[in-house]
Amino acid sequence: MATRPARTYQVRTYGCQMNVHDSERLAGLLEAAGYRRADDGADADVVVFNTCAVRENADNKLYGNLSHLAPRKQANPDMQIAVGGCLAQKDRDAVLRQAPWVDVVFGTHNLGSLPTLLDRARHNKAAQVEIVESLQEFPSNLPAARESAYAAWVSISVGCNNTCTFCIVPALRGKEVDRRPGDVLAEVQALVDQGVLEVTLLGQNVNAYGVSFADPDQPRDRGAFAQLLRACGRIEGLERVRFTSPHPAEFTDDVIEAMADTPNVCPALHMPLQSGSDRVLRAMRRSYRSQRFLSILEKVRAAIPHAAITTDLIVGFPGETEQDFQDTLDVVAAARFSAAFTFQYSKRPGTPAAELPGQLPKEVVQERYQRLIELQERISLEENAAQIGRTVELLVAVGEGRKDSRTARMSGRARDGRLVHFAPMGADIRPGDIVTTTVTDSAPHHLIADGPVLTHRRTRAGDAHAAGMRPRGVGLGMPGIGAPASQPTASGCAR
Repeated sequence: MATRPARTYQVRTYGCQMNVHDSERLAGLLEAAGYRRADDGADADVVVFNTCAVRENADNKLYGNLSHLAPRKQANPDMQIAVGGCLAQKDRDAVLRQAPWVDVVFGTHNLGSLPTLLDRARHNKAAQVEIVESLQEFPSNLPAARESAYAAWVSISVGCNNTCTFCIVPALRGKEVDRRPGDVLAEVQALVDQGVLEVTLLGQNVNAYGVSFADPDQPRDRGAFAQLLRACGRIEGLERVRFTSPHPAEFTDDVIEAMADTPNVCPALHMPLQSGSDRVLRAMRRSYRSQRFLSILEKVRAAIPHAAITTDLIVGFPGETEQDFQDTLDVVAAARFSAAFTFQYSKRPGTPAAELPGQLPKEVVQERYQRLIELQERISLEENAAQIGRTVELLVAVGEGRKDSRTARMSGRARDGRLVHFAPMGADIRPGDIVTTTVTDSAPHHLIADGPVLTHRRTRAGDAHAAGMRPRGVGLGMPGIGAPASQPTASGCAR
């Protein structure tokens, strides 16, 4: 008797690194339950939306995409649509009121329920909604289907204990829960054993790690993050370690020392500023001030002279005056970030900032936003131009930036996180391989290396990529450092 073909799935992801992390878990759960990833361009039997609630237009984006699927659902009742993530956690039953053709709604704390909810919806021929209020299982205990053979996210914590007035994430992700160091390191070792060369330690506030271990027998340890970085440095075969995102108020000297002393910790730092105005920082409930922020950058650059530092910035927070905005421009000019993820303030119901007086007209926010982008673009170009003539080591990547068919360039990430388009000169170079080359030109968001490839090292990660292998475990490929300031897709939930 012929067996029925496996049902296919597609996961569509919006928002921050944590959501992309979760989407790989959702894909892993579905594959473990017998589903098969849909081919590119093909209609899937199951479409899963992993949503974000940080931006004001998140609702419109989701419901617009759901409406596009309504005719397909009507034509094929066996097709299923699931909505999860932060917007699902926030809106709950509202999703079904606005899109009654959705089959499953699930939250941020119960990813593991998705296959069962899909089965139940199909059996009962009725929509299933399951939103739980606290974490049921740490995501790293769930199966995963990673995209990358050479780079991986490793989650060290979930949730956040901060109370920033503009941010809805703590209400949707819950209080911070940290993984045991041994569990984190075991996962890193398992990934390295499969050929992964780079890991990015991931958390809403990574440098608060050690404050709230999942295991109550683990003592509170404010030095735990620096110790974790050093421990990663002792893992043989792990060539690059990154982390995102820290909080300036808790960024301590021992972390800087660990970064400088540990050879495989990359000379890159994403440090969210949000505003350069002390008055606005106070209204945001950000427990640091501009001089404290700049002093951290000064210490980092003293210890790691070639560190590339990126940031997040919000323009138009309620009550922001022209002087407040000028303060932000002044700090950006002094900080000289290599790149910035810039956001126009987005009013989110349920956050304290949504109720603050002084909500600014859109045209004022847009004009300030444009001025900020122009300043940061100029700084980014100048900082990148300073890289011309330098020899860089690249981890060759796939799907990074625009490709130039005329030059047949490939792309990779330098150790400091900068994106480099380089000329392979006919060499058989694969994603996951390591090359060195010399920077010959620059643009605000990338570097160009059109000279000869100086060295090329074939790696197990390159072998795995060429064979189409996807190692099991957490991992999402290269982080989005260096993305254009006008397209801030990578750090929406950064603390």
